[in-house]
Amino acid sequence: MPPLTSAPVLETSRLILRGPERSDLPSFTRFATSAPSMVAQGETMSAEQAWFGFMIGVGHWQWNGFGFFTLVDRDADAPVGRVGLLKHSNWPEIELAWHLYECAEGKGFATEAGMAVKDWARDALGLEQLESYIDRQNTRSQAVAKRLGAVTDGTPAAHEPEAEVWVHVMGG
Repeated sequence: MPPLTSAPVLETSRLILRGPERSDLPSFTRFATSAPSMVAQGETMSAEQAWFGFMIGVGHWQWNGFGFFTLVDRDADAPVGRVGLLKHSNWPEIELAWHLYECAEGKGFATEAGMAVKDWARDALGLEQLESYIDRQNTRSQAVAKRLGAVTDGTPAAHEPEAEVWVHVMGG
């Protein structure tokens, strides 16, 4: 099966970060429709909406040259989440975002993958700053942002008022 995107493959000690593949859709759909983290944030969606979300992710790579990487746990050889860069039409900046599937939470995968994506964004794309838009109640994602070196002054995201802007300044 040909690749769906031109995403590069990034590797860390425990993860392979690659572009989305057709075989990733069931894992993403389970996450989007029923993951406890999605339920807690009131962000679950139907299977049809998950399909559209997955396809938007593929299109993101085509349109912007970046998007979500699928995280594959080297030990389990299975998708465990998504980490990547987003720039929707009404967003002021490029966002570094992460979604871990239930089996992968609390293992440091988001931080490990986030660092790899930040390095790639700086080295391959020449980006000097990224933002993360994190719900004020989402303390777990806030902790990841802190571990990734991001800071916030509490400014609400213009496109998502319940979220704060976290700024990642890229080192050289």
